Parts: sequence; C-alpha cells; structure tokens
Amino acid sequence: MTAERIQKILARAGVAARRKAEELIREGRVTVNGRVATLGEKADPQGDSIKVDGKRVQPVREHRYLLLNKPKGYLTAVSDADGRPTVLDLVPPPMRRALVPVGRLDYNTEGLLILTDDGEFANLLSHPRYGCHKTYEVKVRGTPEESQLERLRRGIVLDGHRTAPCRIDAQRTTVVRGEEGGNAWFHVELAEGRTRQIREMFFRIGHPVQKLRRIAIGPLRDDQIPVGSLRDLSEREILALRRAGARATAKPPRSTPVRPAPRTRDGQPPAEREW
Repeated sequence: MTAERIQKILARAGVAARRKAEELIREGRVTVNGRVATLGEKADPQGDSIKVDGKRVQPVREHRYLLLNKPKGYLTAVSDADGRPTVLDLVPPPMRRALVPVGRLDYNTEGLLILTDDGEFANLLSHPRYGCHKTYEVKVRGTPEESQLERLRRGIVLDGHRTAPCRIDAQRTTVVRGEEGGNAWFHVELAEGRTRQIREMFFRIGHPVQKLRRIAIGPLRDDQIPVGSLRDLSEREILALRRAGARATAKPPRSTPVRPAPRTRDGQPPAEREW
C-alpha cells in the first residue's frame, strides 16, 4: 500500500484528530517499527508497526473504488450460474475480494460502472432517494416526435409505477442510404435506474433502442477511460461523487419546462394509455 503521513494514519484509525495526532508525534509518543517518528514522516499503515504510547495502532482496511468502462457481452454481476462472463472477470483476481457493481448495466449495454466494497458508498450512488444522475447515449430506430419525448420526460408507467421525470436532449439524426426511417441519437439523464428502463421507455413510444451506452456517472465521464479498461477512482473523484449524491434532490433536472400533469375531478392523474 502507498505510504501516508503518520498523522493521517492516526486520524483515520480513530486515535486522534489530525492536529492532535501531530502533537503526539511532536511529543515523541509515536513510534514506527520501534523508532520514534518525526512530523512529516510517512509510513505504510498495512506493513509498518505504528504505536502510540507503546500501543499498536490497528490499521483500517481501505475500501476499494474502481471505475470500469464496461464492454458489451458482460453481465453486471459477481457470478453467473450459466458460466457467462461477468464484470468481475475484467478485474485482476487479487483485486476482486468483496467487490460488487454499483447499479446495473444490461448484458449488451456499454459504459461506466463503479465497483466497490464500500456498501454505504454504493447505496449513495444507486438509491433513487439520493439522485446521483447517470447520463446515457441512446441510439433509437426512427426519429421520435417532440410530443413523444415530452411524454418520456414527464414520466410514464412501467410495471405499474411511474418513472421519475428525466432529461432528454436530442443530439443528431442519421440516414442510411437504402433504408427508411434512419436513426436518432439522444442523451438521457436519469436519477433512477430500473431494469432496462431506457429500452422500455423508447419501446413504448415505438422507437426501440439499437445502441445504449452510459457516458457519465455524476461528474465522471467515459472519455476518461477506454472501453474495457479499469482504474482506481482518485480521492478527488470519490469526494465529488459523494457531494453529487448529497446535493441531489428527488426531483431531477428537466431539459424543457413541463406543465403540470392533467388531473381528473377527484384530483387523481388520468390512467396511462398503452402504446
């Protein structure tokens, strides 16, 4: 493990706050491998013997935070009874212990996925209550009408529950010679993540998804890491993700103003039409 300043190790282990830990070092009460430590010195919390007043400081096991740019053809799971490849197969074996994927990407969906052994952090990013936004690049068959997109932005009923409002921004359209309809590309930003939600949303309006890729999780973007690659999140990125989750509300941003949904005489929303 990377060496750290001793006062930081003591603070994280709960021995004392950072400034008090510095005082302990100045007073000569801290030793590293039997030698009196000096202020500013670094040590390995896992490999070195650090003591305060002769009592061993128990190292705190560091959580692991990994960012994966998932390729197609991998399950977002830790194992599969049918032997299909999972995202953990992309992680070197020594790093796999206790890792779980945060949220879910479909087997044929590409994009950013966080792996961690920190349950609190995983909950902060995945639970809709915290609203950490994820952004997807979506390619659909044909070009939806603006009224259809507005319906998706407001929220539609899937499996008996209305989806939260979301942001949908048109990017471009493409036409292939000899084919009818062409394709349209969108960026879709969600604060929730139901199973196959985006695919089901566009299927309901008659424009099935042909390609789906998660391009951002909060402040993280996929241009920071190649497809199939894996890296540790920096402390700055972890802090930014925590702040993004803490700042978010249950009401995600909309790309255009939305009028209040119509109500029946008894104040209830009208029944959702099937498409």
